[in-house]
Amino acid sequence: MSPLALIMLALAGLCALFAGIYLIARRMDNYGVVDIAWAYAFGLIAFFYAACGPGWPVRRALIAALAILWSLRLGTHLAIRVIGHHPIEDGRYIQLRRDWAGNFAPKMFWFFQMQAVSVVILGAAFVIAALNPAPELHPLEIAGALLWLFALSGEALADAQLAAFKKDPAHRGQVCAVGLWRFSRHPNYFFEWLIWVAFFVFALGSPFGGIAIIGPATILYLLLRVTGIPLTEEQAIRSRGEAYRHYQKTTSIFIPWFPKKS
Repeated sequence: MSPLALIMLALAGLCALFAGIYLIARRMDNYGVVDIAWAYAFGLIAFFYAACGPGWPVRRALIAALAILWSLRLGTHLAIRVIGHHPIEDGRYIQLRRDWAGNFAPKMFWFFQMQAVSVVILGAAFVIAALNPAPELHPLEIAGALLWLFALSGEALADAQLAAFKKDPAHRGQVCAVGLWRFSRHPNYFFEWLIWVAFFVFALGSPFGGIAIIGPATILYLLLRVTGIPLTEEQAIRSRGEAYRHYQKTTSIFIPWFPKKS
């Protein structure tokens, strides 16, 4: 199968999958489920590339394993959050209901379809690695795998620390500034981005691997400017007020660093 055919088949499958997820979301009246589907879709596409790609089997298996393990962890984390809050919908989708009030259903359908497109584009590192026939691992691929392990551990730790903080009733309405959250207001986002850097580093061991820069570059833009940090901080200020504004003044927004004195 040619690289173009491989990519187009993956896109067609994901578009069909997200069309089905849209119908489920509409029936549930909770469009936050698209986040779960988006996370799990990376594991699916990586598995597809590994199964059908013509590259060295060991490389295909390794990149698929990295992608699937990350995808399962993130997707399950999001599923617990979304389903645990159901029928309350994530604030981002509540806002989209307001913004698209005049034509909500078709716009949301195409929003779901764009998630499928984004998975194919961001998954460039997976297909690039699956096409490489070189019969040995490149040092950059080993470095990428090690960076992935570090980043996944950091993200899991940040999520666990935040969940433990929120679980304590005494912390209701307070700002989590313990553990990794003492050094960054969004350590989970930082380590999530670092995972995409790891995939990019892994792809650099293959021909045309530089194309995979689209992954970490796009994720960084989304986290810093669009749906990540801006919306999260707006909601935090609404719910925690001056306590969060103080946190903003003392704590790094993204890259973990020592807190400033108040």
